[in-house]
Amino acid sequence: METRKVQVTGGSTYTVSLPKTWATDNDVSAGTTVEFYPEDDALLLTPKSDTERQEGSLDISSLEGERLTRAVMTMYVSGFDLIRLEAGRITTDQRRAIRDATQGLVGVEVLEETTDSVVIQDLLDSSELSIVNAVTRMRLIAQSMLEDAVRALIENDDDIAHDVIERDDDVDRLWLVVSRIFRATLRSPRAAEELGVPREDCFDYHSSARQLERVADHAAKISNIALKLDAIPEPVARGLEELQVDASTVLEKSMDALFADETAEANRLGHDAREAVLEIDEHTRQIDDMLRDLEPVQAQSLGLIVDSLSRSADYGGNIAETALQKAAPRP
Repeated sequence: METRKVQVTGGSTYTVSLPKTWATDNDVSAGTTVEFYPEDDALLLTPKSDTERQEGSLDISSLEGERLTRAVMTMYVSGFDLIRLEAGRITTDQRRAIRDATQGLVGVEVLEETTDSVVIQDLLDSSELSIVNAVTRMRLIAQSMLEDAVRALIENDDDIAHDVIERDDDVDRLWLVVSRIFRATLRSPRAAEELGVPREDCFDYHSSARQLERVADHAAKISNIALKLDAIPEPVARGLEELQVDASTVLEKSMDALFADETAEANRLGHDAREAVLEIDEHTRQIDDMLRDLEPVQAQSLGLIVDSLSRSADYGGNIAETALQKAAPRP
């Protein structure tokens, strides 16, 4: 850390010198334009940012399958708008993995292909993306997935179960969008300013989006189990349906708390959601008692579903905790 004294020039202008080491490292010299971003009682200074789209390249010679798909997604989340994938010769399997990756990303398409390279580009304007809208969309999909997953189980409806599993991909795509936006706000004050959301709030939304992504995963897990099960006893079906309603209520209250404008309302909803999680634990134990009378294989599968619903409520409790922290006074 370095300190500087503020001086007055011309009788009314405050000036402060910049550390030379920092200026040299960031190509700041006489005549360079810098940007200031007020943030509460802090003032962030950066060199004037280049508005051109960020380009990155990656040697994929040793990558294939899931590792290659994950590498492309990582480049996207890191903030690159144009990604050039290069190798001595790109194989058919590698091209398939790249296509799988682009299909798992919002607004990304293959721009050009050659024998030794594939270029993919993000066609969305980052300034038009909204972290609030993305998280809201995740909320709606994840909650509907959880409800439909239990309905598919109770009604023994394979079509609904398959639909829930497919919707998990939509949540995953939105999760990557949220991660990309969040990382952009960490790198650049300009990104946070364009977004119109304080960086602390972006952290809260990112953290909550992660919980929603996990809820969607458990809904898909329930649906996969439902595809393998036949009809289940009525008392157990009724108990699972009630448990799902309880878990969804926790999620509903916690997300309402996260987005609440009034501090009092956020605190009320957040505490209600946290207390509801404790009540679900007792409900879970009651269903577990019923499962002891069932055939072992069926009991084990239904036990996994009970666990997924219980965990989904816990994830809602985590969101409620985040909402309470967001509503707390800031130093």
